[in-house]
Amino acid sequence: MLELNTDRMRAEIADGIGWMTFNNPSRHNALSLEMWRAIGEIVSHFEGDKDVRVIVMTGAGGKAFVSGADISEFDKQRSNSEQKEEYARISASGSHALATVTKPLIAMVEGYCIGGGLATALAADIRFASPDSSFGIPAAKLGLGYEYAGLAKLARVVGPARARDILFSARFLSAEEAQNAGLVQFISPRDRIRNDVITYAKQIATNAPLTVAAAKAAINAYERGGQIDDVEAVEALVSACFDSDDYKEGRRAFAEKRPPEFTGR
Repeated sequence: MLELNTDRMRAEIADGIGWMTFNNPSRHNALSLEMWRAIGEIVSHFEGDKDVRVIVMTGAGGKAFVSGADISEFDKQRSNSEQKEEYARISASGSHALATVTKPLIAMVEGYCIGGGLATALAADIRFASPDSSFGIPAAKLGLGYEYAGLAKLARVVGPARARDILFSARFLSAEEAQNAGLVQFISPRDRIRNDVITYAKQIATNAPLTVAAAKAAINAYERGGQIDDVEAVEALVSACFDSDDYKEGRRAFAEKRPPEFTGR
């Protein structure tokens, strides 16, 4: 278990999976400033740990993944433009860590996934949800403004028309509607969702890490419009795959008709 300066976040590693848990259940895991600080620390630790092949983020308590920002601290932390800038700097650092982590990132959603919680879930590569989950961005009911990056990501995932519906109406989507919109890839019953996520994560973890990282980088580059620097970085990652020990192992395992044992080198 990673030691953190807050008990509102938990981090642990098991069987190649790094678990990041939003641990503020009394407020439906609403994100506080200390939680945003810890997110960057946790992601950085998992990114640097060779034993972590996949990262899963989830909420404690079973009632919410993340229900948005912790509004109770707005009077203290976000009551004027100067405080807003500091809050934005810290939360942006956490968001940047989620957006730039090279390892596969899975969101396991049970219950509410609202506002900043939906933006956080959208940072994941794959999203699982329980059937009773709900998704939405109620900013229009609070008078809040959302930054461009989060809304652009939403529009890329669900399309501009659905993004307008979600934002203008501030309504909540069911798990089924969220899946139809592309917000969710898998819906699993409450009593199976954790095992389903573990099974899926282990399936990824047994694959070649360099190949998975190159694939993630390529799709991210596509989402950003195929900028030349991004494309060149992907080409370098692809070349590294072909020069790797894992590529040799993959060919040997195929010839010997056995599962490969990849090391990420």
